[in-house]
Amino acid sequence: MRNRLRLLWRFITAPFRLIFWIVRTLLGWLGTLLGEIKGLFAEDPEDSDVVEALTKAVQDPGGLLDHLNDLRKHLFRGLVVLAITTTISFAFAEDILDFLARPVNGLDRLEAIGVTESVGVFMRVSLLTGFTAALPYIVLEMLLFAAPGLKRKERFTGLVAIPLITVLFLGGMAFAYFVVLGPALNFLLNFIFNTTPRPSEYYPFVTGMMFWFGIAFEFPLVIYVVVAMGLVRANVLLEQSRLAVVIMAVLAAAITPTVDPINMLLVWGPLVGLYFLGVGLAFIAQRGRDRRLKAA
Repeated sequence: MRNRLRLLWRFITAPFRLIFWIVRTLLGWLGTLLGEIKGLFAEDPEDSDVVEALTKAVQDPGGLLDHLNDLRKHLFRGLVVLAITTTISFAFAEDILDFLARPVNGLDRLEAIGVTESVGVFMRVSLLTGFTAALPYIVLEMLLFAAPGLKRKERFTGLVAIPLITVLFLGGMAFAYFVVLGPALNFLLNFIFNTTPRPSEYYPFVTGMMFWFGIAFEFPLVIYVVVAMGLVRANVLLEQSRLAVVIMAVLAAAITPTVDPINMLLVWGPLVGLYFLGVGLAFIAQRGRDRRLKAA
């Protein structure tokens, strides 16, 4: 009888114990995260070059395993947040689907044929929305992983750059939607034949274009970071600008969903502008790096 009562009590209290466990886990996670963010402002690590770091990794493989374990921890936490934001985006997915369908005059223009087609499109759009919402936290986790090897000023710069990374990604997505998508769809849907797009083809096309434009708009920030780390000098980037313009043309041809030169120019022009913006930021980073080296 006592065992049955105990089992009944555990059954009744199971939801409350589950809620308590979730709250305790989240609070512990938050405490650990705040502690790691506080560690971003700790003392600078000892100076060591890349060769020395690789030598230590070969001599002490256990240290490398510790780094891999830390990377796994940060990736896991980023994936958990991505799963949460993607789940939350389910509530807004229908409105987002309608918004993305406006260039083709709304959802009524799209015709689904496959049984699972609508579900697949729903999940794809929700995943892109969840990734966009989780992007600041994912970048923060990557910064926390790299923090032990960065100086205090570099950690603070990375922390400040997180909002800029998010804004650039959103700017790239907005540019793809409002500038490139309309002319591209007008060309594709009216080329020789009038086309009725399927959701399984239309939404991957739209979300893929928006995602890659979001990534491309991070290019100036990447150039700034590479120069600030001393991996390349700003004057080299300027001297190789002609080669960069050709590479941008190749990238524009790969990203552009159509074969007409007008849409390719719509992609190529911003990429070239982003490159030269990155070169300008590179000279700022180079000046700051040279000043720090002289002061040292």
